[in-house]
Amino acid sequence: MSVNPGHIPLNEEPLPDDRFLDREESWLRFNQRVLELAEDPKLPLLERVRFLSIFASNLDEFFMVRVAGLTRRMATGLAVQSASGRQPREVLERTATVARELMLRHAASFRDDVLPALDKEGIEILRWDQLADTEQAEMRRLFRDRIYPVLTPLVVDSAHPFPYISGLSLNLAVIVRDPETDATMFARVKVPPVLPRFIPASPNRFTPLEDVIAAHLGQLFVGMEVVEHHAFRVTRNQDLEIDDDISEGLLQALERELLRRRFGPVVRLEVEGSISGEVLDLLTTELNIDEGQIYKVDGPLDLAGLSAIADLDRPELKYSPFVPSKEALPEDANIFAAIRERDVLVHHPYDSFTTTVQRFIEDAAVDPRVLAIKQTLYRTSGDSPIVTALINAAEEGKQVVVVVELKARFDERANIAWARELEKAGCHVVYGFVGLKTHCKLALVVRQERDGTLRRYCHIGTGNYHPKTARLYEDFGLFTADPDVGEDVSVLFNHLTGYSRQNSYSRLLVAPHSLRSGLVLRIEREIENQRAGRPARIRIKCNSLVDEVVIDALYQASRAGVPVDIWVRGICALRPGVPGLSETIRVRSVLGRFLEHSRVFAFENAGEPEVWIGSADLMHRNLDRRVEALVRVRERAHRADLIQLMDKAMDDGTQAWWLAGEDGLWTRRSHMTDEPLLDIQTHLVKSRRWRTVDG
Repeated sequence: MSVNPGHIPLNEEPLPDDRFLDREESWLRFNQRVLELAEDPKLPLLERVRFLSIFASNLDEFFMVRVAGLTRRMATGLAVQSASGRQPREVLERTATVARELMLRHAASFRDDVLPALDKEGIEILRWDQLADTEQAEMRRLFRDRIYPVLTPLVVDSAHPFPYISGLSLNLAVIVRDPETDATMFARVKVPPVLPRFIPASPNRFTPLEDVIAAHLGQLFVGMEVVEHHAFRVTRNQDLEIDDDISEGLLQALERELLRRRFGPVVRLEVEGSISGEVLDLLTTELNIDEGQIYKVDGPLDLAGLSAIADLDRPELKYSPFVPSKEALPEDANIFAAIRERDVLVHHPYDSFTTTVQRFIEDAAVDPRVLAIKQTLYRTSGDSPIVTALINAAEEGKQVVVVVELKARFDERANIAWARELEKAGCHVVYGFVGLKTHCKLALVVRQERDGTLRRYCHIGTGNYHPKTARLYEDFGLFTADPDVGEDVSVLFNHLTGYSRQNSYSRLLVAPHSLRSGLVLRIEREIENQRAGRPARIRIKCNSLVDEVVIDALYQASRAGVPVDIWVRGICALRPGVPGLSETIRVRSVLGRFLEHSRVFAFENAGEPEVWIGSADLMHRNLDRRVEALVRVRERAHRADLIQLMDKAMDDGTQAWWLAGEDGLWTRRSHMTDEPLLDIQTHLVKSRRWRTVDG
C-alpha cells in the first residue's frame, strides 16, 4: 500500500509494494557489520575481542526485545503483515535462519581466528583439560573458597519440579546416577553471575567459569556418579509492558513490571553442540519451546563476557589513546559569556564532554546568578556528576526541574534510584507523559544578568547526559543563548511538566506533533526546488530509518531527481539505487571505534542550506510515541561543518558499508586496490579537534 506523505502530487506510477526492506533482518545485518569488525585482522586485537562481545550483547537484546515482541504479538493474534510484505511467521523464520548463521559465524571467528591470535600475544582462554596441573590446583582452591559456597544444585524428581531458569543466566544441565538404585536424574547448576565470566588461572591465562564448576560436580553431588553435563542458556522476553493507567503511579507500575519481567517466556535456548539428544529433549519439553528456538553453537556460550578480556591492560593491542579537544569552550573562559557571544557546536567524543556539557551544568549549579535549571534525563552513569550537580543546585536553593524517563529500556532501575535521590534533595522530578517516552536531550539554565534581565541558556543534544558513554558515542550538541531557542525550550519544558498544548515552535521540531510533518515538508520543498531548477539535495544521518511515510517521501524526491544521501548506523528499511524508485539515493553505514549516534538532517534549500540536529531517529516509536526535539542550526559555519562531515562520510574514498537495495545486503569497502580508504573516525581523531597522546 502506498503512503502519501501529505502534499507531494503522486502523478507518477504507484510505488511498488515491495519497496521496504524487513526491519528485523536489517537489524541483524547491522550486527553482522559489527561481527565483520571482529573478523578484521587489521584492527587491534583486543578491539576485535570487544566487537565479539558487543555482537553477543547486541544479539541478546535483539532476542529479548524484538523476537520476544513478535512472538508475543503472534501468540495474542495481534501480529500483522510487516511493511516488507512478510507474514509474521515468515519474519520469525527468516530471523531465526539469519541469526543462527551469524551465531555460528561468531563462534567460528572466536574459535578459529581470535583465540589463536590471542595465544600469539600471550593471552590464552583455555578449557579445563588444557590447564597445567598447578593451575588446576589453584582452581580447586578457588572453587572451595569462592565458588562452592554460592552454588545451589537443583535436582528434578517427583518431589522437585523443574526449576525456573532466569533469562541470560548460564547453566549446567547435569545427569547423575545413583549407584545404589541405578536411577538417573537431571539436575541444574546455575553459574553464579557475581563471579567473573572468565577466571584467571595464572597471569594472562583464563578459563570459563562453567568449566571450573563442571570439574568439581562430584563435590556438589557427593556419592552420585556424574554421567554427563552440558552448558545451556535461555533468553526470555524482557521488554516492558507498562499499562499507562493514570490511576496508578508510573514509578510503582514500573517496579512491579520489572519484577514480572524476570519471568517472561523463553524465546531462545542456546546449547553447546556437544549436548546429548536426551538432555536437549528434556530442556525443550520443560522450557516449552520448539525446535526453531534452539541454537546450537560450539562453546563457550555467553561471549558477551569477553568484555573483561578486552579490558586487559595491553595498550599495544588497543586503539591509541587520545585526549578530547577543550577548544570549543576554553576552560579559562566564563561559559555563559562564551555562549552569549555565539552559538557553540560541540562534537563528542572529539570535543570534551567534561569541559562542555558537564561543565555547563556544574557551573550553573554554583553560579549565584543562576535561578533555575531544567533538564531531561534519559540515561546517565552510575556515579553521574551531572546528577550530583543538580542535587547541589537544589540544595543551594535554585529551582531544579528534572524530567526523568523511567522507561529507558534496561536503565529502568537506575533511573528509579536517581529519581528518588533527586526528589530527596528538593528537585522537582517529573516522569513525563502517559503513553510517551521523553527522549529529547535538553538542558535550560535561567540566569539573571548584571543588568537585571533574565537570559536563558540552552543545550540541545543528540546523545544522553552520560559522561561515560560520551567517550564512546559520537554525538553533537548545540549551546545557545538565542532568545527564540530559549523560548522554544521553555515552552517544551512547560509542555512536559504542565501538559500545555502548544505545538508550534520557532527553531525546534518536536515529536510527536510536528517532527515527521516538518521533515516531510522540507523533503517536499527539495522536490519543488529540483523541478524549478534550483539547488536541491537531502542529507540524513541517523541510527535507524524505518518510518514508511518518510521513506516514501524520499522515494518521491528520488523520482523527481533530488540527490539523497543517507548515513545510517543500524536499521534501514529503504531500498537505495532501485531503477525507477530510488536511483538517486545512496545509503552508507560507518562503524568503528566510536558508536555513530548523532542525528543530522540537512536540506539544500535552494542554496541556503537548512540543517537540524537532535534526538530523533526515523522510526515509528520516535515520531509517534516519544517526545523528541530537533533544533535548527543557525550559524553558517556550523552548517558548513556538518554538511562537510556528511559529504566526507558518503565519499567513495571513505571506509563504509554500502547498502544494495535489491537484496538488502551490505558490502564493506575499506580498501582501494592495496591502499586503505579514509577512516573517518581516525581522520577526526587526528584533525584540529584532537591531540594524540603517546601510548
